[in-house]
Amino acid sequence: MSKVILVVEDEAMLRQTMAQLLEEEGYEVLQAADGKAAFAIAMQRVIDLVLTDVRMPDMDGLTLLHRLKELAPQTAVIVVTAYGTVQDAVSAMRAGASDYLLKPVQFDDMLLRIQRSLDLAQLSRTNRVITEQLAAESIFHNLIGRSACMLKLFDTIRKLSAVKSNVLILGDSGTGKELFARAIHYNGMTRDKPFMPVNCGAIPETLIESELFGHCRGAFTGANRDKIGYFEAADGGTLFLDEISTLPLSIQSSLLRVLEERVVVPVGDTRARPVDVRIISASNQDLERMVEADQFRRDLYYRLNVVKLTLPPLRQRREDIPLLVHHFLDKYSRQMSKHVTGISNSAMYALLQHEWKGNVRELENVIERAVIFAENDHISLEHLPFAAEGLSEEAGEALHEALRQFERQHILSCLRRHDYSKTETAKSLNIGVSSLYRKIEELGIPKSPDEDRLQESPEPDVA
Repeated sequence: MSKVILVVEDEAMLRQTMAQLLEEEGYEVLQAADGKAAFAIAMQRVIDLVLTDVRMPDMDGLTLLHRLKELAPQTAVIVVTAYGTVQDAVSAMRAGASDYLLKPVQFDDMLLRIQRSLDLAQLSRTNRVITEQLAAESIFHNLIGRSACMLKLFDTIRKLSAVKSNVLILGDSGTGKELFARAIHYNGMTRDKPFMPVNCGAIPETLIESELFGHCRGAFTGANRDKIGYFEAADGGTLFLDEISTLPLSIQSSLLRVLEERVVVPVGDTRARPVDVRIISASNQDLERMVEADQFRRDLYYRLNVVKLTLPPLRQRREDIPLLVHHFLDKYSRQMSKHVTGISNSAMYALLQHEWKGNVRELENVIERAVIFAENDHISLEHLPFAAEGLSEEAGEALHEALRQFERQHILSCLRRHDYSKTETAKSLNIGVSSLYRKIEELGIPKSPDEDRLQESPEPDVA
């Protein structure tokens, strides 16, 4: 479907010339001689872009812009102003205009700016839909965990909500680096701005610069139109650079310049374009080691590493496995319209004992597969893809003891972290102090550092 453009200009010849040119480019064009007539049209039609003069009778372009932003904020607006009244263009940009043109109008420049503004408007609409979808999810957007290490990460995300500092996320494959990036974005001051994920390792080296910074028409073979890069698309929001370690050194240099100067220069262009973007980067590689090996720029590493999050592998937070299992059970049962609500003791025990080299992603795949093959309302050992090291249904009695040990270790680590303060420990566990004392007695947890040392180093038996 053709995009609808409304041309607003009191000079009839210029208005008709622009309208004719835009129609030849395939746009549906409407015309108005002043702001009042243009606003009446906008009240009746959905307009994709308004191209308006500033100085007009009845209603000027700036007033029209303000009213359009109230009526249809998704409509892009480009203002046209004379060379001597550039301040009008500045005022229009501050009021929400997408771009501006100076008279006399250069038609090629006009077409490029129109296409760019339409592209940005489409990206804005797409990101608004995503924001609304994510707003319906939980506060940490499917980040599941009650282990001490996860609670500490959640606390860091909350602290990041009021700032736009760059964040570096490190962790093995499958630990949920993009989920954490989305949680940082959608729980902070950028929640209503774009979130643009980029897998640096999936882009051919010859295209990385164009993809990140954009290009102008004719910049290289096949560049038949202007294209904005990921930086401009994420303006005001967050750019998530996954697999940052795969960036070539030449692109690392360009990225560093963008971070320092806060501007991008598209390929084939000489004009710098300001951008306001928070960078969240992620890697499963040891970037410090790469820096020492001259494989990653030290100055770029420090620019990216303002705040560092290190995600634990699943084997280091096994107490979260039951929570994750039930979360994925609910997710895939709903997706497949099945009523799988539980899991047998032996199956849970097998999941707790598994090595999980693929981390949370592997666990999710295992549960999805189990729901597919489940024939009743629970998952059994036979539905798991691994042999479970000879476990049988009778081995399920060990589940209670396994969970008991996980709970004991979790409470003990919290006590140690809070210097055995029962009040602070209970607060971090989100339970009452009396409940904590009951758990300490029930699980045989040491009440003080001295008891802890005695349990860690028991006196040897005397023969």
